[in-house]
Amino acid sequence: MENLGHKIELRVLTHEDFNALLSLQKRCFGDMEGTTREQFESQLYQFQEGQMGVFYDDVLVGSSSSLILDLDEYTDTHNWDEIADEGYIRNHDAEGDTLYGIEVMVDPKYRDMKIGRRLYEARKDLAVRKNLKRILIGGRLPNYHRYQKEMDIYKYVREVMDKKVYDPVLTFQLKNEFVIKRIIKDYIRDDKESAGFATLMEWVNLEYRHEAPKRKISSQPVRICCVQYQMRKIDNFEQFAQQVEYFVDVASDYKADFLLLPELLTVQLLSFVDEPRPGLAARELTRFTDQYLDLFNNLAIKYNVNIIGGSHFTMENDKVRNVSFLFRRDGTIESQHKIHITPSERRWWGVQPGSEPRVFDTDRGRVAINICYDVEFPELARRATEMGAQILFVPYCTDERHGFMRVRICSQARAIENQVYVAIAGTTGNIPSVENMDIQYGQAAIFTPSDFPFARDGVAALSEENAEMVVIADVDLEHLRRARHYGTVTPLRDRRKDLYSIKFEDVSDSKVIYPLNGDHGADDGTL
Repeated sequence: MENLGHKIELRVLTHEDFNALLSLQKRCFGDMEGTTREQFESQLYQFQEGQMGVFYDDVLVGSSSSLILDLDEYTDTHNWDEIADEGYIRNHDAEGDTLYGIEVMVDPKYRDMKIGRRLYEARKDLAVRKNLKRILIGGRLPNYHRYQKEMDIYKYVREVMDKKVYDPVLTFQLKNEFVIKRIIKDYIRDDKESAGFATLMEWVNLEYRHEAPKRKISSQPVRICCVQYQMRKIDNFEQFAQQVEYFVDVASDYKADFLLLPELLTVQLLSFVDEPRPGLAARELTRFTDQYLDLFNNLAIKYNVNIIGGSHFTMENDKVRNVSFLFRRDGTIESQHKIHITPSERRWWGVQPGSEPRVFDTDRGRVAINICYDVEFPELARRATEMGAQILFVPYCTDERHGFMRVRICSQARAIENQVYVAIAGTTGNIPSVENMDIQYGQAAIFTPSDFPFARDGVAALSEENAEMVVIADVDLEHLRRARHYGTVTPLRDRRKDLYSIKFEDVSDSKVIYPLNGDHGADDGTL
């Protein structure tokens, strides 16, 4: 007999639930600005266990979002943006002692089905499993605007507590064993129904087991090695591999977590390829892709270091792309296409752009890659930071000082405005036999934000100009986290999102933006 019964399920949310979450928000809050995909993905990345949903017949009808905090790091007068990191919860602290609820939604059609109670009970279960001292929530007071002319906020809260006045949020929270700790002003400033007020509510975990104080993370060091690589004529791929392996070995000897190599590193291979026309030479270079990938993949594993392998021309759908590869030391590989193509690249090599800025998880934090010219467009680094990037790697290739200074100055600006570490590495030397690679200008560096916990002048390491060498420095992800919340300035948090925003279109890397000109056999080497 067919089962005609209904099904209700409470589970952790996943990436596939984003559209359902937006639909639920619209049903609950109308046209109020909803959670962005970047915020939702960040929440799942930081603390997926705290993002829960109730599904009735596979339809999302309720959700809750929370994070774990060390309560001592926040003042009594905190607001929602501070506590929720503007919805990104990058301040989630797995070593904290408090589960903080930042949002609960229940579809109006299902509010007689105890959906909210299910979500609150699930939070309590989570707090017990994690052995947390308490749950805190900043509760809205959506009915206060109706009484604002008659009574101040303190009298209103007392009236609700005495059951003389009904408030859908506060009344519900009191029924669920939450106790009022204090009233917070300007908690959500644009919450007109609550006049900006919220009640800080606490539920105490009676099963909390006092343990020895957890060791606070005081440092999360990451060691970065940047190679200033000299381009020189070689006779075969084996010589290239030998030169590369030397630097990987050096990075490994110094126990580096990341090794950064320059953009267009593999153009050195053209010094033994008999193709004088740059457009066709670039296509010839793509034939080495498999060897290149095998080499760096094996080196990352053998020497136990994550390698950003400069960049390499690859062929995709008969189009030449400039691609940087991340070779993790666990053997996995990721790629980032160059998104902004210089006039020189288009004219000499016929390179086509990618369209997907990406962020990568590693065993030493989240990283992103801006290939050379890309770092001169601040939108990309800001997007990466919003997606959780802590370190930005910039492989570059510049022919003279003006080009290098554009890369350097912009890289340092990205470090300051996004409060991230930025590592840059370029080429030096020359290959007279290869068109468009006859001169090089480089200076490797590792930049930090400009504040007291970081290096003087915001420069952790800086090489000599145009000399083959490496620079190595330790950067600290915990210093980065603290600076973003308690720095002398906090540019990430102080952005005026009411005035401006960045919007990215969903365009795949396969979409061609720049048309090819001419044919591949043009005598002047242009495409």
